[in-house]
Amino acid sequence: MSKNLVIVESPAKAKTIEKYLGSDFHVLSSVGHIRSIAKKVKGGTEPIQVDKGFETTYEIDSEKKKTVAELRKAVKVAETVWLATDEDREGEAIAWHLCEVLKLDPKTTKRIVFHEITKKAIEEAVKHPRTVDMSLVQAQQARQILDRLVGFELSPVVWQKVPGGKSAGRVQSPAVRLLVEREREIDTFNGSFTFKVTAEFMHDGQLIKAELPKRFETEPEAQAFLESLIGANFTVSNITTSPSTRNPTAPFTTSTLQQDANSRLGFGAKATMSSAQKLYQEGKITYMRTDSVNLGGEAIAAAASYIKSAFGEEYSQVRTFKTKSAGAQEAHEAIRPTDMAAERGSSNEYDQKLYTLIRNRTLASQMAPAKLEKTVVTIAISTAKEVFEAKGEVIIFDGFLRVYGGSKKDADILPSVTSGDLLALEAATAKQLFARPPARYSEGALVKKLEDLGIGRPSTYATIINTVQVRGYAEKGEGEGTPRDVIVYSLKNNQVERDVIQEKTGADRGKLVPTAAGQVVSDFLTNHFDQIVDYGFTAKVEEEFDEIANGKLERNNMLQEFYKPFHQLIVESGGIDRSTVAQAREIGIDPKTNKPVMARFGRYGPMLQLGSGEDKEEKVLFAPLPAGKKIETVTLEEALHAFTLPRILGKTTDGDDIKANIGRFGPYVQIGKLFVSIKPLDPHTITLAEALDLYKQKLQAEAEKNIADFGDGIKVLKGRYGPYITDGKKNAKIPKDTEPASITHEQAKELLASATPAKGRFARKTTTKAPSKKPAKKTTRTTEK
Repeated sequence: MSKNLVIVESPAKAKTIEKYLGSDFHVLSSVGHIRSIAKKVKGGTEPIQVDKGFETTYEIDSEKKKTVAELRKAVKVAETVWLATDEDREGEAIAWHLCEVLKLDPKTTKRIVFHEITKKAIEEAVKHPRTVDMSLVQAQQARQILDRLVGFELSPVVWQKVPGGKSAGRVQSPAVRLLVEREREIDTFNGSFTFKVTAEFMHDGQLIKAELPKRFETEPEAQAFLESLIGANFTVSNITTSPSTRNPTAPFTTSTLQQDANSRLGFGAKATMSSAQKLYQEGKITYMRTDSVNLGGEAIAAAASYIKSAFGEEYSQVRTFKTKSAGAQEAHEAIRPTDMAAERGSSNEYDQKLYTLIRNRTLASQMAPAKLEKTVVTIAISTAKEVFEAKGEVIIFDGFLRVYGGSKKDADILPSVTSGDLLALEAATAKQLFARPPARYSEGALVKKLEDLGIGRPSTYATIINTVQVRGYAEKGEGEGTPRDVIVYSLKNNQVERDVIQEKTGADRGKLVPTAAGQVVSDFLTNHFDQIVDYGFTAKVEEEFDEIANGKLERNNMLQEFYKPFHQLIVESGGIDRSTVAQAREIGIDPKTNKPVMARFGRYGPMLQLGSGEDKEEKVLFAPLPAGKKIETVTLEEALHAFTLPRILGKTTDGDDIKANIGRFGPYVQIGKLFVSIKPLDPHTITLAEALDLYKQKLQAEAEKNIADFGDGIKVLKGRYGPYITDGKKNAKIPKDTEPASITHEQAKELLASATPAKGRFARKTTTKAPSKKPAKKTTRTTEK
């Protein structure tokens, strides 16, 4: 057995490190966090005892008990234990929890950190061990305790007072507020338009594209200007040429990596961090959670060496970047490759794209600026005081653009002209341009906004964005936009013609769109718990975490300062009138029944209601809000159309009605007890033939899913994760060496007898395990006060 035991966070990291440390070292993994704040404590005490200095009870996560048992066994036979968890606060906290669970003294146990997994970095870390930094641990504890208190005390209030409310979190709530505020800016945006005039000229057989700097406010003005160009002469009146340079940006921080991966590669924040984690664990890049833009001396030298050999001396320019973030605290270097010369970082195409992005950004930061020459040709009009301008750009020296930062659209390269040259007008166009409302946030843009506001840290950005979507408070848009008429005047062959074309506007594909539930919860918190959604307050809390980490602020003082006023708001929340939250909007009166039609927020989201419900004898009808419509803007006509459902399309060959409707999970047709999704078809317009075709496909899928039916409710089915046995209450996994079709009724009964009950609507996804012979022992620990 090896003398030294090294404990890291991930199995992949363990394999990489073990090959760098000799046979005297054995490397095991904790597989992330091993303990969490307990949900319940025996005796009825709270897991976090506020009145006892926020004393906290932790318990080993159920899925980590086997891992902990293996680590305990390894610790007993090792002479020296080295804790090599990640170098941020989460990693420091895991190291402390390992000390607690494995009965190691945090004051003497060796703690090593490194920001890249290379042989040299690992060996250097072993030469310079330290002990667990309790200031970092307490900063992580403060965040965890605060988030637990807010979540556990505020979420029940949201459940009780907000229709459809699910939860509220300390950092996710300001993020939702950002999305909601942006959505309302878009809703209240007053659109305006102007007319933009462009022209195409010919000179010595070469095309010159130009634009009029002036915009026309009205259609008659634009038309009159184009008509004034008929018979006019066009002369080059001025040519200006100016040199310019473009400098590279700094290497990646966590935030800028997520932003660029989103804008350039289309990666979401969660996917970006997952991919970066793999590259780090395989020793290909440095630690991926960092606020720093700094590069170490060796990295700068390695970049310079590679750039000179690959591109030439003139492409190399050493640069140092200074971190702007006052709270930068996670790591000491930007995200960069561990080997600047290595073009391949992964055999996985997805991970390789991210590696290339990181490598090119790093190399670009150490390369010479690009040298450009910008040219503006001014074209005078004999019949008007306005002038056209033709702009071009030439790259004299590409510099860092050789590897990173090329524009999506190349600038026009202008043909050679001299002052006084006459140009021939080929065509001119005046096109209606509409002012654009503020853009919805992409994941990358939201990360940037959170960073600008000081909300969150490198380790939390991806989690925040994932949480608001999982909770149903925001979703990724899929809309391609709606058509809009655009007026275009064209001058060609001395004729001005007016056309109306259509262009799409309002596309939200890939953007984060707040749901109705997100808007209701955000409004509720803003009205009653402003502290939770206040941007400045949330940023101040982050700064206080930083002060705890730096040993400048006592943990419990900070927690008490936050908790006391927050808890008072919770106590007072009982007086909030639920009926005032998400109030219904009366749209109008149904002309057929003379009943009011209302749009309101219900348990499962926005909905329409026909009838007030004040009279118990009154039959109230409900319908989902039409797709793409909002409670604030849906019209009476749209609402009444929604109440035409359900719609009978016809009958099956067996004589069963085929009914089209919209439910909680979207549009469907119903035949008896069978529901068939019809997405993306509309239940108002779906034809009988289309419904019958979808019904046929559903029956075929159901038939293929049934491997065996024993007639008493016990079936052998083909599931998403393989074949299984069910009786509707329990699911049982079929042994690997057993052919599903060969299972007998008796075998099915035996397997079900040892299975656990299936739960909820996802019951059939549940697999079963044989019960353990000995119950697992529950282990809990309590933090120091």
